Amino acid sequence: MHINTFDRYEVRESLIHHLEARVKVVITVLFIFSNVLLPDGAWAAFLLSWGLLLGVNLLARLPWHYALKRSFIALPFALAAVTVVFTLPGEVVFTLRPGPWVWTATDAGLVRFASIVVRSWLSVQMAILLTATTPFPDMMHALRHLRAPSLLVAVISFMYRYLFVLADEAIRLLRAREARSARLPGRKGGGSLWWRARVAGNMVGQLFLRSYERSDRVYNAMLARGYRGYIQTINPHQMRGLDWVAGGAAVLLLLVIQAVGILLR
Repeated sequence: MHINTFDRYEVRESLIHHLEARVKVVITVLFIFSNVLLPDGAWAAFLLSWGLLLGVNLLARLPWHYALKRSFIALPFALAAVTVVFTLPGEVVFTLRPGPWVWTATDAGLVRFASIVVRSWLSVQMAILLTATTPFPDMMHALRHLRAPSLLVAVISFMYRYLFVLADEAIRLLRAREARSARLPGRKGGGSLWWRARVAGNMVGQLFLRSYERSDRVYNAMLARGYRGYIQTINPHQMRGLDWVAGGAAVLLLLVIQAVGILLR
């Protein structure tokens, strides 16, 4: 099994890694809500939020740019909010005339758009740090202890677990196709575009059938072994004094960031 395909947990001996998963999940959610609640243009508060992220990186013994590099993948999705630049009332900054249309950008729209991008960027970094410092089974147990819907937790658990299996099945199908595709030197194997599309469709159908049959076998095997809706781990999942202190300190820092955002807006 290619376990590194989706798993982004980084094994380290650090304070953040040893914290209870419930504390890390709650802090991550509160951090995201804190970013959402900050006023537009609260750059000092956003800078403090980023400083908090860098501090968590340092405490987790990860490279300072670990979450930074991986978070840029989410920025294109934040560009969907670019329309606020031209729809929010304010002082005119510049005007675009694509064809018969006239698009007027305002200062308030630019500030709102930049704030949305920064919020998304910071929130994704915190989520990346959560997955890098918390094993996935511990996160699922944290959601169960936090009274998340049990069906939702079970669906997420199985989806994550069997993405690895699907990836291996797809790799085997691709390897079988390569083994059966003759290639002449200097030429590509296979036939026309329609032929390639038909082969790809057959492979997708085979992957679906194999996944469906395996899921039925796996579920029956789990029921035979005493599965009752959740997966057991060797982690005791007990809150310690350090967990309470870390959670309280994080909440205090988020309150300070909110105060800075309100006072220095």
